[in-house]
Amino acid sequence: MASKKLYMESIEAGYLRDFSAEVVAVEENAVTLDQTLFYPIGGGQNWDTGTISWDSGKVTVTEVRGRGDVQHFVGEDHGIEVGDAVEGSIDWDRRHAHMRMHTAQHLVSGLVYEMYDGARTVGNQINTNRSRIDFNPIKFTDEMIEDLFHRANEITESDLPVTDCIMTREEINAIMPPDRTNMSLLPISVKQLRVVRIGDNMDLCPCAGTHVRALGEVGTLEFIGRKNKGKGTTRVSYTLDGCES
Repeated sequence: MASKKLYMESIEAGYLRDFSAEVVAVEENAVTLDQTLFYPIGGGQNWDTGTISWDSGKVTVTEVRGRGDVQHFVGEDHGIEVGDAVEGSIDWDRRHAHMRMHTAQHLVSGLVYEMYDGARTVGNQINTNRSRIDFNPIKFTDEMIEDLFHRANEITESDLPVTDCIMTREEINAIMPPDRTNMSLLPISVKQLRVVRIGDNMDLCPCAGTHVRALGEVGTLEFIGRKNKGKGTTRVSYTLDGCES
């Protein structure tokens, strides 16, 4: 049975920091729990870190991977055994930075599509200090970048709500063009999709990541640089106030 992803239950669940779980598998330094708040790397978003504690010890979680069974990587000689009842605690500063960065990515991706002839997001990487988005087909000028970030910061100041829900492919396609939501990249076997929405469909995109509850929490977006990745793809890097160091 796959680990229950507690962080996906709602936008608000992304704000939880502590949880209880049972150890269901141990493979060397990889510990699998029946449920977890730890986000595993995926969808461009980096993993959470934190700690796992139990009656006879406490270990640091340095890496988290897996979409079915979520594996929490800890140090060697940890002493955790199957059946142990544990308490997990995530590194909130890291989690919150990822929430802000990922929501900013959705906003910028939506704006580029709307402002620049349907340029698509073809890749992204969400980190704590800086993040990046790859767009295609597009070649940004300085003026385009300035307009993009000015518009993004105007919208964050409006503090639009960020919500999530479960929708079918057909329901999503009726609101947003499939190329904007990258629907073709999702396994056809998945019929029900968790969708993250900004405002009244200002942006709507299938996503399993963690996000803030309103755009005002994103703060000010700061452009770092852009790089030509070839074949019409341009990488744009950014940070947020308070995330620079």
